[in-house]
Amino acid sequence: MTTTIDPADVQRFASVAARWWDTTGPFAPLHALNPARLAFVRERITAALGQVDGVSILDIGCGGGLMAEPLARLGATVTGVDGTAEGIAAARQHAAQAGLTIDYRQGAAEDLVAEGLRFDVVLALEVVEHVANVPAFLACLRALVRPGGVVILSTLNRTWHSWAMAIAAAEYVLRIIPRGTHDWRQFLTPAELVRGLRAEGLQLDRITGLSRRLDGTWVLSDDRRVNYLVSARA
Repeated sequence: MTTTIDPADVQRFASVAARWWDTTGPFAPLHALNPARLAFVRERITAALGQVDGVSILDIGCGGGLMAEPLARLGATVTGVDGTAEGIAAARQHAAQAGLTIDYRQGAAEDLVAEGLRFDVVLALEVVEHVANVPAFLACLRALVRPGGVVILSTLNRTWHSWAMAIAAAEYVLRIIPRGTHDWRQFLTPAELVRGLRAEGLQLDRITGLSRRLDGTWVLSDDRRVNYLVSARA
């Protein structure tokens, strides 16, 4: 099976994995994004499946567990998979300290496909812009979600706004994330992502933008120029 993992990105994230839960460290932008992302995830799961409690969720590219933990607290049965051993170690340690039961695994989406696993919900948050093969990755998402289930992605649009904000400002001017974290050429427009999902038989449910307020918090909005989220149903 075609691998979806980009080795360079795995190495990059592994080098800072010990700081996943440092709210002022290299993952600070994800901590800031998380409340808005969680609101969207809860809303779309509830709309499709009625509730989060008892739902099986796969978090692909889970990192240190920033999304897996709040979903587990809401009663979901969560599995997290990540390509970095260091990220999984950080996730397991933090979950243990929090008294949460989450099934964390090192590996790739295609490994779970090979096992024949399926879930009610499949998440890929800030992941698709880092994979080595987008069509193969989207095929994995489709294979991993049960009929009637939900696939949710969040990512960066390919616009000059995203280059200015996510790369020029974040990586070089403000230096809030490590240089080289993103490659603008790997960003997908909403139209490209939706087209790829539909090619796998997934139907668009909702697409929403994210906007950053002056106080640094993020809210769901109609502005998709930089960050956006997509939900699709199987």
